[in-house]
Formats: sequence, structure tokens, C-alpha cells
Amino acid sequence: MPVFPPRRLAAAVALCFTSLTPLAALAQEIVAAQVAQVLAPVIVTGSRFDADPALAPIGAVVIHAEDIQRAGVSDVNAAIRKIGGVYGRQSLDGSPDFSLDLRGFGTNSSQNMVIVLDGVRLSENELSNAILSTIPIDSVERIEITRGGASVLYGDGATGGVVNIVTRRPVKFSRRGTMFVEGGQFGAGELRLSGAHAWEGFAADATLDTQRTDNYRDNNVFKQTQFAGGAQWFDDAGRAGFRYEGARQDMGLPGSLTAQQFASNPRQASTPNDAASLDSDRLTVFGQRHFGAYDVAADLSYRKKHSKGTYYSPSLYVMEYDSKQTQFSPRVRHLGNVAGLLNETVAGVDLMYWTRVATSSYSADANQHSKAIYLRDELRFDAAHQGRISAGVRRELFDKNFRDPFGYGSKAYSAVQAVNAWELQASYMPLAHTTVFGKAGQSYRLATSDENAYPQKKNQPLEAQQSHDLELGASYASALQKLTARVFRHQLVNEIFYDQSVYANVNLAPTRRQGFELDAEQRINADWTLNGHYQHVDASFTEGSNNGKQMVLVPKNTLSARISWTPASGQTADLGAQWVDSQRFGNDFTNQCNARIPSYTTFDARYARTYGQWEVAVQGLNLTDKHYYSQAFDCNGAIYPADGRQFKLSARYTF
Repeated sequence: MPVFPPRRLAAAVALCFTSLTPLAALAQEIVAAQVAQVLAPVIVTGSRFDADPALAPIGAVVIHAEDIQRAGVSDVNAAIRKIGGVYGRQSLDGSPDFSLDLRGFGTNSSQNMVIVLDGVRLSENELSNAILSTIPIDSVERIEITRGGASVLYGDGATGGVVNIVTRRPVKFSRRGTMFVEGGQFGAGELRLSGAHAWEGFAADATLDTQRTDNYRDNNVFKQTQFAGGAQWFDDAGRAGFRYEGARQDMGLPGSLTAQQFASNPRQASTPNDAASLDSDRLTVFGQRHFGAYDVAADLSYRKKHSKGTYYSPSLYVMEYDSKQTQFSPRVRHLGNVAGLLNETVAGVDLMYWTRVATSSYSADANQHSKAIYLRDELRFDAAHQGRISAGVRRELFDKNFRDPFGYGSKAYSAVQAVNAWELQASYMPLAHTTVFGKAGQSYRLATSDENAYPQKKNQPLEAQQSHDLELGASYASALQKLTARVFRHQLVNEIFYDQSVYANVNLAPTRRQGFELDAEQRINADWTLNGHYQHVDASFTEGSNNGKQMVLVPKNTLSARISWTPASGQTADLGAQWVDSQRFGNDFTNQCNARIPSYTTFDARYARTYGQWEVAVQGLNLTDKHYYSQAFDCNGAIYPADGRQFKLSARYTF
């Protein structure tokens, strides 16, 4: 993503995948316990391995392909927000890659969650959001959203949770194809072609997509062309293949507004000439194989980006760089018996090398090499009551280097930082359809190169952020209802955050996130379904000069609800609402600003009808044309307005 000037940095949502993986050998027991009658079988990846058949991860929200199509979302980020109920802040560059926030990490949300695509980490080692808009929505089988610390399996930045995106697995002698076209207000348009074909033992797929929009604000045009495709060889014992994703983006940057400017015209731009571009390419080679009691898997991924930002504040300057990242993640799983109980052991290594080379004087050279080893063991007991208990540990070493002879902040540093993570988890089904669960652990995150470029103490990298995590919850699932409730607490030391008052990234005094979450779904009858997501989070300082003060840019309450109508007549309708509580402005650590970012409620709706292989749909976003914002970095200022009302018309042809 383009790099923003220091005063515009919204320093860094860790969504983690700490569920306990059900095991294939327990399929008979699961059926005997009649769980399969209330939850559809899925392939789950809680241990970074496929396990089939099984339950969804404990306490997770699972978005299926049919949910995505019914809601009419055209990108993965929107599916996570609209269907999964995850709070998101509109991107500053006009792209559809909103900042996703799990458990109230504010502008650091993207750096406090991990996003994984088929086992490959997408979260960036830069102060930017994971690029999800390049993932073809037609290729997604499901999205698993699991909240809570998970650094043992997923490492850096997994305090808030993990979003696991799983693409469709090939089925022998099958094929599918889709043509999608959409147009709407603000010059919005998209054309997408996708297809996949599977033979006996071999499958290939490809997607070509182009989209553009002027967006709601002036100088906020966004254009993207992307291609994704891959091939794989598969049989009953495993699969191996490769995948490529590439995108070219151009965008206008409208800048922030004062409160007076927002009140008079929220669509205006304060920086009418600022612009940015981003070219990204990712190639992944993967493989997984079953050998008796062992499963072996590995992913090798290479990503490169070219980012450029052109700014006029007040004079012209350009920030431009190239970055490359290589990941290699070999791992092994053993499934066996211990004292007559089923046991799963997973061990693996994560290696990552990231480097950035500046091509302008306003960017800096940097590199980071990390290597980690982890071990996790799960024991299944009392099969009639689905008993599970697991423990895991991780050790990771980071080697960081930075050089910027013209640096406004740091000019050079070299540092080695070592961190540890651990976790304990358990679940039990004391009553039919009801599961209680709990987990405790330690998670961490390291400062990105962008954050270490502007630390409070120049040329000295920030300390590692650590969190002690605790969660207790219960789930109930029947043929008509699903309900999951959790209470949680994260005690953080050295939280990494951008402090507007000193124009630097700092390690804050100890902070805490604690609260309550509720995910619910009710099938009213064969045609109507209602679901909702509620989060209450108290984010505050627990020590230091701001002890007891609320953290900035964290709404205490968020609530989303959707009602869906899916009769057998070829029609579908979907209505959603989201309410977001008020928030402290981005520089108000002392809580002395006499105003807050106002609360707001938005509504969206979609109606679709099928005609043979065609589906025609109309949808509206922000139906009441609410003028609101979720990003503001000064008291009553530095406001980035959110989108106004928009209507879109689309057609989809499936073959």
C-alpha cells in the first residue's frame, strides 16, 4: 500500500486462529454424538492441516460460499465485514481493503490480527492492510473468523485473532465458470470472468477482474486490474500445485478534513492532487501428503510490491519503494494414541525474509529476517462429550536492519529481538449441542519497518509488544439456532502505537482489552434467517500517567444484524444494519477532548432474482445517506469521511 507521511500515519487487528482441530479419525464418534446432524461437515485447518470431516473451529464464525453469493458481496473484505460482523474502518486510499478490527485495537488493528490464505500469511511487514481485493471471490469456499490470541501457530501479530480464507478444493471431472458485471453510482463498474476445470487428478482455474470507481469523495478514484490463476495435482493422499495473484492499482488520495469542512461538504478533498499506485505479485507453491499416521505439508510463497505516492504538502515530494517477501513453512502432523486416547501433535518451522529498497529519497531501505519453531499437542478424551485439551509453545527470532541517510526519524539501526508464545486450550460438551471452552496464552507483535522508521527514540527499534490472553465461552448449536458467547481479556505490555502528540511511534504504558462477544443465528422458518454479532470492549490504560483513560479510536460497542429471505422461487433478499458506538479521537490519550467521534448506524440491502443461469441483483449501501466517519486523528479534526449512499446493479451468468 502507499506510504503516508508521518503525520498521517494511523499506526497499525490481530485475528487469531486458536481453535482445536477435529481429527479425521473421530468422524465415527462425531456422527455417534449426532453433531453432524446440526453442523454441516467442513474441512477445518485449526492446526494448519486439513482435517475431514470435522466441526468448525471452536467459537469461530464460518462464512460459506453460499452466504457470500446470497449477500452479493464482490470481495473478501466486504464478506468479513457484512457477513462475519467484523468492524472495519474505511481505507484511506479508496480501495475496498478496509482496516479490519478485532477486539478494539484501533488504527493498529491490521497489525494485531493475522490473515491467512490457504496456509499462506497475507499480513504485511509494513504499516498497511492485507491486500484481500486480489483474492477472487468466486474461488472462496469459506472464511473462518476466530477471535483471540494465536501466536503459537501464526506468530507475529495474532493477538486479536485470525481470519482463515480457504479456497475451493477440486472435485474430479467438474467445472464451473462465472461472468459478473456491475455498475453503480460514483462511476463504479466491475467486470469479472472466472473459470475452473478439474479432470482426474489435475485441476486448473483462472480469474480476470477489472474495476474502477470515483468513490464518494473528490480525488478518490480507485482503479484495479487483477489476474489470479493456478493449477494442482491431487489424489486421495494429498495435493500439490502453484498459484499466482497479481494486481495493478491506481488511486487518488483526498486527504483529511476539519470538522467545519466535514459539516459543510464531506465529499471535498483537502489534497486534490495527491495520488498513489501499487503493483503487487504473489506466487505460491504448496504441497500436502499423507503417509500412514503422518501428514507432511509445506508452502513456499514469494511476494513483491512496487508502491509509489505523490504528495503536495505543501511542495511536491514522492515516496517510492520496492519490497519483496519470501515465506517458507514446512510442518508435520502425527495422529496416534496415548493411553488409548486419540492424540494429535503438530510441529513446524516458519521462515520469512522481507526486504525493501527505496527508489526515492523519502523512503528507506530495510530488511527483516525471522525464523520460528513451534510445537502443539492436542488430546481427545471422553468421546461422548467431545473432550479436547491442547498446549503449544513457539519461539521466534527477528533480525532487523534499517538504513535511511536522509531520515526524518531513524537513520540506521540493526537489532535482534527474540519472543516467545504459549497457549493452553480446552473444550467439553456437558450437554447435547452445548460446548464450553476456554483458552489462555501469551501472544506478541513486533514493530513494522514503518513504525521503527519514526520511533520516539531515534535509531532505536521499539520493544516487542506482548499480551497475556484469557478467554472463556460457550456455544450452542441446533438445527434452527447457533449461539456463541465469549468473555475475554488481553493484558498488554509495550503496546505499539502512533502518538500524535509527539509525532512518533511509541511503546505505550500497559494497556488492557476486555469485554464480551456474542454471535447468533436463528432460522425463523425455511425462508427466513436472522443473524447478529455484538462486541463490547473496554480498552484502557492500566498504568502510567494515563492510568484508567480510554484508548483512542476504539468503539466500546458494535452491533450488526442481518435478515435474509431465501424462498425456493429464485428470489433472495438481504437487509443488514450496523451500529457503532462513539470513539475517542486519535490523539486523545488523556481523554480531555470535549468531543468524540459520533456514533452512527448504517443500513444496506440487496434483492436478487435468478432466470435460468442468470442472476440479476440491485443493492444499496448506506441507504439513509448517513454522513459519518470512523477515522479522525485530531480532536475535532484530521477527519476521513466514510462513503455516502450508493446503489449498484449487477448481473451474474454461471456456466
